[in-house]
Amino acid sequence: MSLFNVHHIASSLRKYRQWHQWVGISIALLVLISSLTGILLAWKKDIDVLQPPTQKSIAVEEQAWLPIETLASLAQDTLAKHLNQAKPEIDRMDVRPAKGIVKVNFTKGYWEVQVDGYTGNILSIARRHSDWIEQVHDGSIVSDLFKLVSMNSLGLGLLILTGSGIWLWFGPRRIRKIKKRKQA
Repeated sequence: MSLFNVHHIASSLRKYRQWHQWVGISIALLVLISSLTGILLAWKKDIDVLQPPTQKSIAVEEQAWLPIETLASLAQDTLAKHLNQAKPEIDRMDVRPAKGIVKVNFTKGYWEVQVDGYTGNILSIARRHSDWIEQVHDGSIVSDLFKLVSMNSLGLGLLILTGSGIWLWFGPRRIRKIKKRKQA
């Protein structure tokens, strides 16, 4: 019986090794891209080139904030003038009450304008490279369908690699244990 177990386990290990190899080859590029962009994203708050540092208002906090529509319009006008083009479309606005600013992010070009919420002064105009890096990271830079397929393939592939890797590590130990018991 134990001899059968050894042959059965060895056969299983050969199959798992093939699965491990082919799945690893199949998702290697996705793993590489996801790993490299993930490292960059982990550092985005610490490297100003990746994401502009968050500015802070110098206004007195007792002042009232300008209306959000006014801050949005100021950011649009400033970026339009900076780029010498028509008013850009706003993607989202990140309001930071503790810092007294609003980060206005635009749909094209990965631009961010930081506006003082109290005075309307423009504190920063810069590109948010972390945004396109994040889109490369999750595949959405190609399309939403590509994101769905690639991230599911990557996740499933990593689960298969983990499971087969554990068996490829554990299986030979199991064989050695059975052979030692047989010799004893």
